[in-house]
Amino acid sequence: MLIKSRIEGLSGWLFEENVPDAYVPNYSLAEKSIAVREGSIFLENTRVTSGGLFMMYSSMRFDKPTTIYTEVNGETVSSQFIFYKKADDGAKVKNALYGRSRHNIRYIPTTSSEHEVKSGIDYMYFLIVLSKDYYFNLIDRHSILHEDFVREIERGNYTSFTDEDFFVTLEMRRVIDDIIQCQQEGELKRVHTEARILELLMYQLEQLGGNGQEQEVIKGDDIFKLEQAREILNERYAAPPTQKELSREVGLNEFKLRRGFKEYFGITVYDFITRLRMEKAKKLLLDEQRSISEVTFLVGFSHQNNFSIAFKKYFGVPPSELKL
Repeated sequence: MLIKSRIEGLSGWLFEENVPDAYVPNYSLAEKSIAVREGSIFLENTRVTSGGLFMMYSSMRFDKPTTIYTEVNGETVSSQFIFYKKADDGAKVKNALYGRSRHNIRYIPTTSSEHEVKSGIDYMYFLIVLSKDYYFNLIDRHSILHEDFVREIERGNYTSFTDEDFFVTLEMRRVIDDIIQCQQEGELKRVHTEARILELLMYQLEQLGGNGQEQEVIKGDDIFKLEQAREILNERYAAPPTQKELSREVGLNEFKLRRGFKEYFGITVYDFITRLRMEKAKKLLLDEQRSISEVTFLVGFSHQNNFSIAFKKYFGVPPSELKL
């Protein structure tokens, strides 16, 4: 498969990658990175290729509206994620992960396309392109997870898993960050990358195969309010506000907070607080060698027994065994 892209205003192709169509289990990964700061264009791009695999992540910003042109030759299945936020969003939401986000899975036979991008927007684009052979080695052709999708693939029709793109969940973000930040090399990196790609596809198929109702709830500034709520919980997980108090702080009614948080981040407010507490507790116990009684207090539990029960329920082992 041949994948290439160019940006309006730049001469020549931004990249042009010819990737073998066949899935090759022991094919080594090749990685390339470029940075472009020219005129109204700011772009950092990293591409990873292997047998049947093309993966790319880019950070982009344009000072004027721009068109990106892409060509794909060969039958491919693409997992696409786009995160974007206005330049002034940082003032509204401290340390916001990415701002607005969307994802989908598409089957793309040979095609060319163009996409207009707006000015003054920070984009983060994460793309996995798999040859049809690679995709069906990861997910069985006859799996009930993608029956309708496979039917369109066999007909050779361009198709998306769902008509509407969905919000990216917190779990998907975690996997994407894990892929991007991987420090392994050689065979270990290849195994790590393939495992994370499969995990990411599973999260996508699970969400995209649902009833799709979340698109009706989260609108406009609700996204920023949900990001603010997440940031508040990140900072105050040891003594978090109640959901009623949190809804008042961010200016979002309780129903939208509860349902919107679950749909936007893929986790309930309660489970998010639990995760923050447990992950922090594990770090304190292992990395900082704090005592169980100290950790109990630091992550917001009044009694050590309650903390131990919660820890065992989350990790499967009590904190006392983790300390051994």
